[in-house]
Amino acid sequence: MAGIEEMIDDILRREGGYVDHPADRGGPTNFGITQNTLSRYIGRAALKSEVRNLSEDVARDIYESNYFEGPRIHRLPEEIQPFIFDCAVNHGPRRAIKFVQSVINQAGKEPPLDEDGAMGPNTAKAAAWAQNIMGDYFLKALLEERRNFYRTIVAARPSQEVFLRGWMNRVDEFEQEVA
Repeated sequence: MAGIEEMIDDILRREGGYVDHPADRGGPTNFGITQNTLSRYIGRAALKSEVRNLSEDVARDIYESNYFEGPRIHRLPEEIQPFIFDCAVNHGPRRAIKFVQSVINQAGKEPPLDEDGAMGPNTAKAAAWAQNIMGDYFLKALLEERRNFYRTIVAARPSQEVFLRGWMNRVDEFEQEVA
């Protein structure tokens, strides 16, 4: 199973370097770290130039602390951690955990989980249950949940269609692991 450093390597590869696309609602990013995320990390408003000059070491620290350890993704089954970590980076940790909770509820877990985006003991236990009964289908269902979420984004904001192909390619990369 991939360790945190390998997972971060994959995130950095997917995210690439500095980008300031006019249609990107996240604004300027570097290594996938937005100006707002960097601002929270340094405790003040980050300048665009600070985003551009962001070091890989700082990006790694932000990813590990804010998108993996902080939201407790490490408490999920190892088989889905890389994917949910990637979801946390791309959509925010709460949305990533909501994907997990939604798929578990769709699988029929009783009592159903609150789809609140919090990684509490019930979600961790239910994720272990889902991995045990669903195996690779758990990840496949999560992939489809994310694809549907991307489609919903584009339906609500057609300007985001420019990113859809790249987003779907990102999901497809994980699908290749369970094909």
